[in-house]
Amino acid sequence: MNSSTPGIEPELHARRAASFGAKAADYAAHRPDYPEKALAWGLAGAAGTPERVLDLAAGTGKVSEGLLALGVEVTAVEPDEKMLAELTRTLPAVTPLIGTAEEIPLPDGSVDAVVVGQAVHWFDLDRAYPEMARVLRPGGVVAALWNHDDESAGWLAELNALIKTSMSRRWLSDYESLPQHEALEPFEKKTFGHKQPRTAETLVATLATHSHMLVATAEEREAKLRTAREFLDRNPETAAGEFDLPITTTVFRARKR
Repeated sequence: MNSSTPGIEPELHARRAASFGAKAADYAAHRPDYPEKALAWGLAGAAGTPERVLDLAAGTGKVSEGLLALGVEVTAVEPDEKMLAELTRTLPAVTPLIGTAEEIPLPDGSVDAVVVGQAVHWFDLDRAYPEMARVLRPGGVVAALWNHDDESAGWLAELNALIKTSMSRRWLSDYESLPQHEALEPFEKKTFGHKQPRTAETLVATLATHSHMLVATAEEREAKLRTAREFLDRNPETAAGEFDLPITTTVFRARKR
């Protein structure tokens, strides 16, 4: 289970995982949040009502913001100082810590839930699963979320086909379940509809924060983003100003045994 993303080259995996800090402000401005119902369903997998929650690989705080709205106490652990600085600037109520999923800087049994947004595919799960289980209290829950484009909107499927780069790969979020671990009960899965208001300009800015764009050559990245803007400008559903980007949020949850 050393690589949590089947079939991806380790060097490319590491480069993509470390690519976000250079675009931390853009990530904070343009990446979508997570629907409250999705976060609540993830937390509801715990025995009892979670009060102390770890946002692991927290990035700029997209999950932390939603967790605060649910009234829980949030600690954010993130390896990238620039990403964590964005989180701290906008969410002063969150306790920020530098750390990784493989070495979580928290005591044993210190949280009721570990929530991960858009990041489990970056983890070395052989090391991360035991760490998540270690910091959870008995009956605590791991919840992993991903936002996906809802390609039932035909124009969005067409756009995504046009902008694949040589660095694009398939991630764990594309699979029906996450790998199991002896410390956790089997994962449950549920999906939620979501949307984000966008314009052609802001959607292209969002695409520019995706890791396959960040690690592509400057020439390829500029060409793909130009292709995206040209498509959005001629597509009737996106050419006339603001539109809703359709999103499906996938949640996996598993209780600690």
